Amino acid sequence: MPKCVCSGAKLKCSFGAGPKDMLVLPTNRTLTATFKPLANSIDIIPFVNIPAFGQCKSPINPMNWKMAGPVPVFVPSSCIPIPVKPWSPVAKKTKIGKQPAMLETSKTSCAWLGSIEVDNPGQVKVQCN
Repeated sequence: MPKCVCSGAKLKCSFGAGPKDMLVLPTNRTLTATFKPLANSIDIIPFVNIPAFGQCKSPINPMNWKMAGPVPVFVPSSCIPIPVKPWSPVAKKTKIGKQPAMLETSKTSCAWLGSIEVDNPGQVKVQCN
């Protein structure tokens, strides 16, 4: 059974510089034994739940193209995550704040075609089904 994801989990983006910490607000949430709020399927708010991943290396991000005279040149810019859908897959039975619990296998997509996924769920004891 996969583990639930909690605040402090490490997330990574396929076009980002490296893993960063997820933040889950404690409002209407179940807490782990160490009082970390558990995440659900709709915890996808940029800069609140999903952090910036350093430099964005996506070739379709228009901010990554700078003009060098008459020719555009690819120059990675600061990450601005734009999740386009809730986390999936999610728990079928376990609900957190009336929404399905986010799992360590959950992923979402960014508008710049990056795949955002869990690198470390942030806890090792709480499992979801």
